[in-house]
Amino acid sequence: MTDETVTVTVPFAIRKRGGRTLVITPDGATSAPAPRIRVDSTLLKALARGFRWRKLLETGEFSTIQEIADAENINPSYVSRVLRLTLLAPEIVETILAGKQPEGLTMARAIRPFALEWQRQTFA
Repeated sequence: MTDETVTVTVPFAIRKRGGRTLVITPDGATSAPAPRIRVDSTLLKALARGFRWRKLLETGEFSTIQEIADAENINPSYVSRVLRLTLLAPEIVETILAGKQPEGLTMARAIRPFALEWQRQTFA
């Protein structure tokens, strides 16, 4: 076995643009990193609560939103707004769970009234 050193040179440049690191190749093409996952824990928690509360209503453990609010010691209007999240299109729920929701989709935005038809739901 010989002690040879092999040097490989790869011409590229690294630049910061808008807080992101870009790799610039010799032909000028850029390679941006994959978008970061932005898990919104407040939104995730609200989704989980909404689906749990819906299950409690469906199974008959609670009969009304008021009963859930009393049991959780929270405002009934908050319970109803969070329950509305269970009416989101499955694709939107999946993107929230994956942390890939649009930047503007926050808890405050999500609990505002939205279209009930899945095809019309947009939060971009």
